[in-house]
Amino acid sequence: MTQARSQQPIPGATLARLPGYLRVLAELSADGTHTVSSDQLAHACGVHPAQLRRDLSSLGSYGTRGVGYDVDTLRAEIGDEIGWTHDWPVVIVGLGNLGSALAGHAGFSARGFRVVALIDADPAREGELLHGHRIQPMERLAEVVALDHPAIGVIATPVAEAQKVCDALVAAGITSVLNFAPTTLTVPPQVTVRTVDLGLELQILAYHAQVSQDPRQAVVDPTSGGASRASLQA
Repeated sequence: MTQARSQQPIPGATLARLPGYLRVLAELSADGTHTVSSDQLAHACGVHPAQLRRDLSSLGSYGTRGVGYDVDTLRAEIGDEIGWTHDWPVVIVGLGNLGSALAGHAGFSARGFRVVALIDADPAREGELLHGHRIQPMERLAEVVALDHPAIGVIATPVAEAQKVCDALVAAGITSVLNFAPTTLTVPPQVTVRTVDLGLELQILAYHAQVSQDPRQAVVDPTSGGASRASLQA
């Protein structure tokens, strides 16, 4: 059963878990599963059932007592909430190893994201064809944004260039930025930055690997006290 939810913003922690729910629901749908209980879905997503029910209630989705959730309906509700059902054009700035890999990532289109432009500061890369797009120079960033209207800017540059690139994206009108440079970016209040620090992720995994080998090492969890899988700032 689905009820119209209030227009209150979804809590950030809930929002961070919704893509995981969506991924599992897509797998269930592909396997031909039509309904799923909150316990089954929570177990597959690695969360507590009570947490999952609270998260889904924020969308106005409460399932049916004794039956559970309709997989395709819940998938559509979550997808609509996080923009999965929309077409989101993306510009990637920085075409080193990481940026090039992101430009060819097949998972983007499956989730409603479409790479429309590639930008790199290296003059030698200008005009190079990469995954169906010609690489444009930084000098053309504002022109490219005005022409292709990307909704999201992805920064895959070295740390030293990240703030300058972010400033250029914001000046061109981009208000949502995904940053892969391990640094904190300064942006105006209306701009949202999501930072993915791969080095931090490896450190956290190294900690858990160490604890699995020697549980006595579990003194301080590095994921507590502010560290997170991806930092969100506005």
